[in-house]
Amino acid sequence: MCLIVFAWRPGHAQPLIVAANRDEFYARPSQPLAQWPHAPHVYAGRDLEAGGTWLGIGANGRFAALTNIRDPHQPPSRKSRGELVAGFLLGELSIDDYLNDVVRRSLEYAGFNLLIGNANELWHFNARETEAVMLPPGVYGLSNAGLDTPWPKLLKARAALETVLDDPQPQALLALLNDPQTAPFADLPDTGVGLATETLLSSVFIASPTYGTRASTALIVQADGMRHMVERSFGPYGGHLGEVEIRV
Repeated sequence: MCLIVFAWRPGHAQPLIVAANRDEFYARPSQPLAQWPHAPHVYAGRDLEAGGTWLGIGANGRFAALTNIRDPHQPPSRKSRGELVAGFLLGELSIDDYLNDVVRRSLEYAGFNLLIGNANELWHFNARETEAVMLPPGVYGLSNAGLDTPWPKLLKARAALETVLDDPQPQALLALLNDPQTAPFADLPDTGVGLATETLLSSVFIASPTYGTRASTALIVQADGMRHMVERSFGPYGGHLGEVEIRV
């Protein structure tokens, strides 16, 4: 994932609302949101190159999602970051035990943000920090830096999320993720990738011949544990490839 905006509202009728875009090279093989045949309690997309995932849900209210940290100077990773999401969804470790293991091994991966939680707690870990943080109620955004780093796309998407929280619906969440407007040059962050790339990456929805938004996902979690997920898949130039809807 490269952009996640979410509302964490414990005690609310809909305690977790998530809208997220996965940005990736179109050539990287992947499967859309589905129930995993070998682990039927997991519902997620699948990275077919490394076997992990970018966002998903599991048993007992488990939720996990990930963004990378944009840094062209970081060394190549020894492991795929997507296994961090898959590991939590597939496993049975408590949040504390899982995060302790991730923190201990974080240098095995290129920079990342990890969100994991269940019906009662939601945690964030940035691999550039020394410990994970349990999030208080609020509306948050993650892109390719720290939590709530005020990049234009994050601010825009988070503000859009706030406008639909009174009656969140999957189609409204997906609509806010479909904004292709790039940011003005003066507002762009400088992450070391050059002006042209910073501009391309500055929109909520990214489209180009080789790299862009591959999946947009809306997740609504009910207080009774029911979860509603809708994912749209995209190809080069933002071409729509399909939509999957799951209620579990």
